[in-house]
Amino acid sequence: MMRSEVWMAVTILVVAWSFNGAFGIRFVIEKEECFSHKVEMGETVHYSFVVIKSDGSWHYSEEEGVDLVVKGPSGEQIHDLRDKISEKSEFVAHHEGIYRFCFTNKSPYHETVDFDLHAAHFVYHDEHAKDEHFKPLFVHIGKLEEALYNIQFEQHWLEAQTDRQAIGIDNSNVYTFFLYEAASTASVPICDRNRLPFPFSMALEWGNFFLSVFLLWDVYLVLRV
Repeated sequence: MMRSEVWMAVTILVVAWSFNGAFGIRFVIEKEECFSHKVEMGETVHYSFVVIKSDGSWHYSEEEGVDLVVKGPSGEQIHDLRDKISEKSEFVAHHEGIYRFCFTNKSPYHETVDFDLHAAHFVYHDEHAKDEHFKPLFVHIGKLEEALYNIQFEQHWLEAQTDRQAIGIDNSNVYTFFLYEAASTASVPICDRNRLPFPFSMALEWGNFFLSVFLLWDVYLVLRV
């Protein structure tokens, strides 16, 4: 009975440790944003990010993205990722201290980024298990913590990917709608537009407006290159 209670108490403690070591944020980046996280020596740091959306999504392409540079306590570079829409990676901390994660946005548009980070807090020490009966217990706890985090990490990753896809579909549908409205406008003679019901005629006028905006913007982008 006593051993069962110990297992339950330590398991609850491990769950608490797992969530304390996790860090997640969704933020809007204009040029550069940096985040700091204290890490103990020997911990495995997992991180992921997904560019959820861009303010310039009408002309967004998979070649665009953000840069991420990860640096250790002494300023040493650990990872250098360039032009990434999404990424997940990990590393082992060889030094205790503050680790910095700096995102850079090189596009002229604001980007919404989902960032998730976790540093494992459970470290096995012999002094924690002087009793031979508790050694398997702490080994099991370590595996349990890793399994719990992997589930949480993958769930967060999939949710961010799903949000990105949903926003992309919505933007595509809106763009298609206005192009369709603009095409419909072109097929209706000017003299007949005043005879249309007000909501539909207003939609046609908006279709003309957005078509003009899109065409002017495309011309501007071509001339700017």
